Amino acid sequence: MTDRKDEIAANLANVEERIAAACAAAGRRRDEVTLIVVTKTYPASDVRILAGLGVRHVAENRDQDAAPKAAECSDLPLTWHFVGQLQTNKVRSVVGYADLVQSVDRSRLVTALSREAVRAGRELGCLIQVALDAGESARGERGGVAPGGIEELADLVAAADGLRLDGLMTVAPLTGEYAGRERAAFGRLMDLSTHLRGAHPAANMVSAGMSADLEQAVAAGATHVRVGSAVLGVRARLG
Repeated sequence: MTDRKDEIAANLANVEERIAAACAAAGRRRDEVTLIVVTKTYPASDVRILAGLGVRHVAENRDQDAAPKAAECSDLPLTWHFVGQLQTNKVRSVVGYADLVQSVDRSRLVTALSREAVRAGRELGCLIQVALDAGESARGERGGVAPGGIEELADLVAAADGLRLDGLMTVAPLTGEYAGRERAAFGRLMDLSTHLRGAHPAANMVSAGMSADLEQAVAAGATHVRVGSAVLGVRARLG
């Protein structure tokens, strides 16, 4: 366990240096960017190490993996983000532990999240997942609503009981006009965020960037970066 803690601490320090350098290059303060460590496929023991090292935000993308892990770590001062494509039959479970769902991309999901948040007596933060590999009215290959669908979906979230509209999220697309152009993709997300905040000023969270492209996300103005392998290493994928 000591070796694992040392490994994670070293990786975390390196990622912190990368974020700090990216902030300095962009003329931003380090405290303008929040690190979310993506703990999917990693054990609860790693989550405990992260919490001991000062990490306060963690993310999961599969409910069957996340639910028992969150329960095991419920004593830790953590904010849990759900970042995967979310089926409505998993919503009740996810609402039980997630503080924010970053993958809201359709009206049916908004309805289900609202119902379960009210039932649980919770306020759930929501990010609209934007698919930059989709046309104006289609959905992306990895989930997400096209830019043209943001406004309607955001209004639904903002009006829904038990939900709080926090902002936008995207994943750098592998296809389409932004493929291989991460900085441009994240810049487009920032433009969409500016437009959204015209109607919803408090929805100022912009979640973008992962291990390979966090610098481009910080340069574009992201407020949150989601980093997994650069902190925890590479593990075999589940399923």
